Amino acid sequence: MGGRYIIGITGASGSLYGEKVIRRLLTAGCEVHVCITQAGQLVTREELPWSWPDGAAPEAIQAALRDWFGCGGELVFHDIHAVGASIASGSFRTDGMAVVPCSMGTLSAIAHGASHNLLERAADVVLKERRRLVLAVRETPLSTIHLQNMLALSQCGATIMPACPSFYHAPDSLDELADFFAARLLDQFGLSGDDVRRWTGM
Repeated sequence: MGGRYIIGITGASGSLYGEKVIRRLLTAGCEVHVCITQAGQLVTREELPWSWPDGAAPEAIQAALRDWFGCGGELVFHDIHAVGASIASGSFRTDGMAVVPCSMGTLSAIAHGASHNLLERAADVVLKERRRLVLAVRETPLSTIHLQNMLALSQCGATIMPACPSFYHAPDSLDELADFFAARLLDQFGLSGDDVRRWTGM
């Protein structure tokens, strides 16, 4: 299947969704560029068995992630402060980007073109180059400001995909619940998995 994708993980709860998206992309033989905010690293430590020392070098984090996934494609980790990284430029061609989960702070920065870190800059690049951007927003309840930011991004071509689980496939675990959402998210990139249970009517 292949392809090159950027996956951003922020400090919103729901990092398991991001883990499942990355795993599916790697299994499909894709090149995956991962960028995690500082808050995202804190939350993943609470929600996932990922671990690396505070202040670990990007190379060490990349090695830890490659060891964790241990499958398919190529995983490249980018430090959140590395604003000169490949994914910060429109000339670095990708097939799209997903921020999963996407916090309201990151949503706001992207909506207003205010890039304070590499993840936000990468999303800005994907928008300006008219590539696919999917934002798996995670917050409840939503304020009027949140909704206005989502509307602005939708009007700019981004796909707003709230991290809402489905239950009609009768999941037996949180892993299955998150994996189903990850598969539906990747549908937005045309990466349909044959193992996904789809609604066929009643």
